[in-house]
Amino acid sequence: MSTTASLASRKPRTYFHVHLVSDSTGETLNTVLKSVSSRFDAAKPLEHVSSLVRSKKQLNQVLARIESSPGLVMFTIVDPELRRHLEVKCAELQVPAISVLDPLLNAFADYLGLEQTLRTGAQYTLDEDYFRRIGALDYTLAHDDGQMVWDLETADVVLVGVSRTSKTPTCMYLANRGYKAANIPLVPTQEHPKELETLKHPLVVGLTAAPDRLAQIRGTRLKNISAPDHAGTYSDQDEIRKEIIKAKRLFARKGWPVINVTNRSVEETAAEIISRLSAKRAGK
Repeated sequence: MSTTASLASRKPRTYFHVHLVSDSTGETLNTVLKSVSSRFDAAKPLEHVSSLVRSKKQLNQVLARIESSPGLVMFTIVDPELRRHLEVKCAELQVPAISVLDPLLNAFADYLGLEQTLRTGAQYTLDEDYFRRIGALDYTLAHDDGQMVWDLETADVVLVGVSRTSKTPTCMYLANRGYKAANIPLVPTQEHPKELETLKHPLVVGLTAAPDRLAQIRGTRLKNISAPDHAGTYSDQDEIRKEIIKAKRLFARKGWPVINVTNRSVEETAAEIISRLSAKRAGK
């Protein structure tokens, strides 16, 4: 029977159980699940997370949960014996068990001609990259929302934009990737910091968004914090349009790249920034 015919004859699932089994933190599995499940809007995963599974006793407890709530099993387990035990038991329970990293690991091993490092949590080694990311997070927190403008030259990236254009969450995402990111809010009643005029080392990026979307976000923000808009300008669409026009003039005068975040996730915005930063460093 073809895959298409098989799918057609099977009743679609609205909700389904997914067991994430890891001998480390489980972050890799969580990321993969989110990426894959986003392709199936009609079905929602019911996640069962089992992290730091490093003994047969722990694994048997996990298997008991899988038996009581059968569903997909996604795993990252280094120990061959534990891995084999999980695969055998899942086969007996007739539930699919997927080692999500196998295709990549096998491809790397074939290409590099090297054996894999069988070490649990190898990606979390306290190496230079780890401390670089911690340093980036410290820097980004200290330089959030226009703080320490005198120290912007040491940033990798500086984001500039009007209120609620996702500057802070984008900076935090970049910091988690090891980039020192600062952000400067453009306030309609104030001039931008003079330090922005002379920056040479960082990539400066202007963030903008559609006025109607910003008005909606700002209005919701005011309601959530129970704050009145006394001047009536913060969430007014016409006033926001003026803010954006002023910001775009600054971006154009300085020749900064501009990203419209209206229909972008933080991850998508950060990906474009990283791509631009790589090009800048390569002299392109």
